[in-house]
Amino acid sequence: MRFLVFAFTTALLAAGPKFNAKQELERPPDYRNWVYLTSGLGMAYGPAARESATPLFDNVFVEPNAHAEFLKTGHWPEGTMFVLELRRNVTGQSINKTGHSQGEIAAIEMSVKDKRYPDGWGYFGFRTGTTAAAFPQTESCYACHKANTATDNTFVQFYPTLLEVARAKGVLNAAYLVTEKK
Repeated sequence: MRFLVFAFTTALLAAGPKFNAKQELERPPDYRNWVYLTSGLGMAYGPAARESATPLFDNVFVEPNAHAEFLKTGHWPEGTMFVLELRRNVTGQSINKTGHSQGEIAAIEMSVKDKRYPDGWGYFGFRTGTTAAAFPQTESCYACHKANTATDNTFVQFYPTLLEVARAKGVLNAAYLVTEKK
């Protein structure tokens, strides 16, 4: 039994965020195997979106252990990682002459629940390379997440499968509930 507990604990730790000696987050290479939450078009608001001539697609993934914990409790555990994958908007591709499809990656952004950051979350942008320092606290992502998310600095209002979980668990932020009624 002790071996099973050790193996489970080791697996959970291995799934958490990895930081290098400079406290830069290492981008998980397998994030596309995580739990897919949603896609949007034109919902990105950071530097990559501002630099794009057309709206970007975004795909959101969450680490599986964190997802399982949220489903059980309605809370994101320490070490939760989200990936926001921003992809170029492509038209006129192959036989699709009028619709839009996803193209190459424009940027990858991540959020990590970690006590080392004020408000418990750090935000990171990967433009090139596989490591990134946390955005400075002065970046708008911190204030926006704090003011506009449905629960625990996360935008579950845009993740249909998780919004109902948050509602059922009673963990929706009061400020979000006011905007939902408008």
